[in-house]
Amino acid sequence: MTSKQILVIDDEDDIRQLIQTCLEIMGGWEVLTATSGNQGLFLAQSSQPDAILLDVMMPDMDGLTTFKELQTNQITKHIPVILLTARGRNNKEVFNDLGVKGIISKPFNPHKLADQVAAALS
Repeated sequence: MTSKQILVIDDEDDIRQLIQTCLEIMGGWEVLTATSGNQGLFLAQSSQPDAILLDVMMPDMDGLTTFKELQTNQITKHIPVILLTARGRNNKEVFNDLGVKGIISKPFNPHKLADQVAAALS
């Protein structure tokens, strides 16, 4: 069985590395990373990952703008997106209305991250 591929879009290096390690070791994912919304959009189109973990708070193009761009593109609109946000608890309804697969709040528990991603995608 081939491992599933997930694209992690987050502007913070340490967070991105932590997510990558958690998902590779505990989730068995193949992890692609992008440091910005624009880079993420490019990778989503070229790699067609099975899922995207997207940080909401990023400079230049934030996560919600990136998500809307993914949704308007025929090549990427089918890819399930999970938002990673420090403001998740009070915005759940707003995010759910967008059509995202799930929301994981920051700070997240590294030991539970792979399970949270799997649960959101199931």
